[in-house]
Amino acid sequence: MRKWISLFCVLVIASGFGFARADDSDMSFFLTSEGPGDGANLGGLAGADAHCQGLAESAGAGGQTWRAYLSSAAVGSEPAVNARDRIGAGPWLNADGVQVATDVADLHSDDNSLNKENSISESGKAINGRGDKPNRHDILSGSNLDGSAYSDDQDHTCRNWTYSQSDGSAQVGHHDRTGGGANPTSWNSAHGSRGCSQNDLRGTGGDGLFYCFATD
Repeated sequence: MRKWISLFCVLVIASGFGFARADDSDMSFFLTSEGPGDGANLGGLAGADAHCQGLAESAGAGGQTWRAYLSSAAVGSEPAVNARDRIGAGPWLNADGVQVATDVADLHSDDNSLNKENSISESGKAINGRGDKPNRHDILSGSNLDGSAYSDDQDHTCRNWTYSQSDGSAQVGHHDRTGGGANPTSWNSAHGSRGCSQNDLRGTGGDGLFYCFATD
């Protein structure tokens, strides 16, 4: 009996240490394992941020403030929002502890380490890319190559991430750095989506996924 009690104590202590490691996670970047499920309607920037926060909490990294890498257009008196201005200063590490960028400038340079191997989910799993079934490499951003919002009169954000019908479009990047579009190797600005619905996003090789960054 004494032997079993001792073994139980060891297991409880080990479990406690496991939870401590999860709470102290150094992860500060991930690609969402799933989207909210309503196409490009993410509930606006606030809804997208909440989705990032929820996924981070499920992975034991909820002690940090998480923001979605998404831009939004100016509407009325509301100014445009640049994705690059929402994500803190860096550096950013994925769930495996790999540093993907040192700061905002590095993130938007050719020196970043974003690719299929490193742009992994909150739980450390790889996301399907081109050549996989299904292809999920189109990542929502609504951004130019430099992480800024578009200033033309076109919709690049599916009505600022509140719309999920077949018309409209969202600018997407390729997390695997390959594919079609004007900038096929861009992680954040490869081309526009076919439409804003879940089926439209999937039809061009996506699934309503987006990048999340810890700001602190």
